[in-house]
Amino acid sequence: MPARKLFYGWVVLGAAFLIITMAIGTLFALGVFLKPIEEGMGWSRGAISSVALLNWLIVGLGSFVSGFLSDRVGTRTVVLVGGLLLGLGLVLGSQVSTLWQFYLTFGLLVGAGVSAFYVPLTATATKWFTARRGLAVGIVSAGNGFGILLLSPLSRFLISAFDWRTAMLILGDLAWLVVIPASLFIRNSPQDVGAVAHGEAVAARTPAPSHTAGTALRSGPFWTIALTHFACCAAHSGPIFHMVAHAMDLGVAKMAAATVLGVSGFTSIFGRLGTGLLADRFGAKQTLLVGLALQALMILLFLSAGDLGSFYGLALVFGMAYGGVMPLYALLTREYFGERVMGTAYGGVFFISSIGMGVGSYAGGYIYDLLGSYRWLYLGSFAVGLAAVLLAVTLRRSQPIAAPAMAPALH
Repeated sequence: MPARKLFYGWVVLGAAFLIITMAIGTLFALGVFLKPIEEGMGWSRGAISSVALLNWLIVGLGSFVSGFLSDRVGTRTVVLVGGLLLGLGLVLGSQVSTLWQFYLTFGLLVGAGVSAFYVPLTATATKWFTARRGLAVGIVSAGNGFGILLLSPLSRFLISAFDWRTAMLILGDLAWLVVIPASLFIRNSPQDVGAVAHGEAVAARTPAPSHTAGTALRSGPFWTIALTHFACCAAHSGPIFHMVAHAMDLGVAKMAAATVLGVSGFTSIFGRLGTGLLADRFGAKQTLLVGLALQALMILLFLSAGDLGSFYGLALVFGMAYGGVMPLYALLTREYFGERVMGTAYGGVFFISSIGMGVGSYAGGYIYDLLGSYRWLYLGSFAVGLAAVLLAVTLRRSQPIAAPAMAPALH
C-alpha cells in the first residue's frame, strides 16, 4: 500500500505559525522593553505606551489593506513584504535618539510589517481547511501565544546580557531570518498545488454565504463581530502590556516578571487550540461567550495579585481566556461572509479590534502616570470586558448557514 502523501495545508499552517510567533512576540515584547527604555531614554511610560497605541493603529489599518491585497495578489507576496518591513523597523528602532524616531521605526515600520501577517495567514488557513477549520485557525493563532512565551523572556535575557538597543537589533535580524524563508512556503489556496481543501467533499453539501466586500462591511453582523472584538481587545491589552511592569512595581524580580508574561503566552497557546476544537464541536459563538466571561473575571482578580505565585496563577488562567477567544472572530467572520471576501471582511474586523488593543495599552500607561497605580486600569478593563460579553450575546445570523460537517480523520 503506497504511503499517504502529506497534505500541504499542514505545511502552510506550520509556516504561518512560525511567522505569527515572530511577529506578535516582537510586538508584545515592547512591554519588556518598557522600563529599560524609560530608564535609558528618560521617556515616561505614557509616552512609550503611546508607541504601542500607534503600533496597533498601524497594525489594524494595515491588516485591512493586507487582507484586501491578499484576496487579490496572494498571501505569500504580502507576507514577504511584511517580513522585510518588520526587520527594518526593529533594526532602525534600536538606533533611535528621540521619541519621534521611535514612533517612526517601532510604531510605524514594525506596525506595518506585523499588519501583513495575521489576517492574510488566517484567511489562507480557512481556504485550506473546510473540516477542522477551527483547529486550523487555532494553530495559526497559537503563534501569538508562543511568540509571547518565547520572545518576552528572550528579550529580557538579551537586555540583561547587553542593553535594550542590542536586544532590539538582534530581534530585527532574527525577524528577517525567520519570516522571509518561512513566507516562501505559503501557498494561497489548495488549487495552487493541485489539491482540494481538507474536508471539501463533505463540506460541498453546506450552502456558502454569498457576500461582496461592500455588503459584508455594511452588514449588522460585521459590526457586531467587530465591536465585540474591539471591546475584548481593549479589555485585555492593558493588563497584558503592563503585566511585567506591574509585577516589578510590586517587588517581583525583573527576569521573573518577564516570565509571568511568558506564562500567559504559554497557556494562551492551549486556549487558542482548545477553543478551535470546541468551536468545531459546539459553535464559535457559544465558545466565545464562555471565553469572554472568563477573561473579564481574570482581569478583575488581578487586583488581588501581590507576589510571584499569585501572578503566575492568574496569568495561567488569563492566558487561556484571552488566547482562547482570539481565533473565534475569524471563524465567525468566515461563517457569516464566506471565503471570497474573507480577507477583506476579517481585515475590517481586525482593524477595529486593533484600535482596542492600542487604546488599552495606552490607557494603562496614561492611568499609571496620572495616578501612580494600575488599580483603575484593571477596574476599567473589567467593565469593558463585560461590555464585550453583552455585545456577543446580541450576535445574530443574517441568513441561515448549515453547521459544519463532522471532519474525517486527520492525516
